Amino acid sequence: MKRFLAMGLLLLLPLATLAADTAPAFVEGKQYERIPEPVRTADPARIEVVEVFWYGCIHCFHLDPLIKDWQKTLPADVDFHRSPAIWNKPMAIHAQAFYAAQALGVLDKVHDRLFAALNVDRRKLDTEDELAAFFAEQGVKEQDFRKAFSSFGVENSVKQADARARSYRITGTPELVVNGKYRISAKTAGSPEAMLKVVDFLVAQERAARPKSSP
Repeated sequence: MKRFLAMGLLLLLPLATLAADTAPAFVEGKQYERIPEPVRTADPARIEVVEVFWYGCIHCFHLDPLIKDWQKTLPADVDFHRSPAIWNKPMAIHAQAFYAAQALGVLDKVHDRLFAALNVDRRKLDTEDELAAFFAEQGVKEQDFRKAFSSFGVENSVKQADARARSYRITGTPELVVNGKYRISAKTAGSPEAMLKVVDFLVAQERAARPKSSP
């Protein structure tokens, strides 16, 4: 009898291994949340990943280097961009600074320094005058900064970012949103590093669900 039981257990082992191998690496409702109403992406032809962040958020500051390393590995079908979170006046001011830097073509130069100014140097930079002085330190003429900062394009981008974050149902920063359908936080994923692993998992899932192109 014992021999038959042992043989039965040996037969079940491959099935248990197969079940473990086919189980999803991450589970909806645990490591990530589904957004109730999917949000339209900027480019439907690509899989979109959006980081919702705030320059004054220390967790965003710590995630940023990881994001940059991860960006270097992105395939051509993935579209990554940042979207500032806005739920108070300082965050709105910093969102304006983000889009002003983008409009001026200096975002790559200013991005890290703005993060460091708020999180390392403990500067508030929550008024137009303070930001104008900060941008001047980065080699941007004050009048150029003020013109971009108050422009219709920047104002419209800030409004769109606010609407986007509300549609995503963002509850904190940083959060990562995949294809307008799923959002991931460090709390759900377990760590900043795990956030990006969950993103990769969801990107692969979205890619697999897309119709295969004809040869």
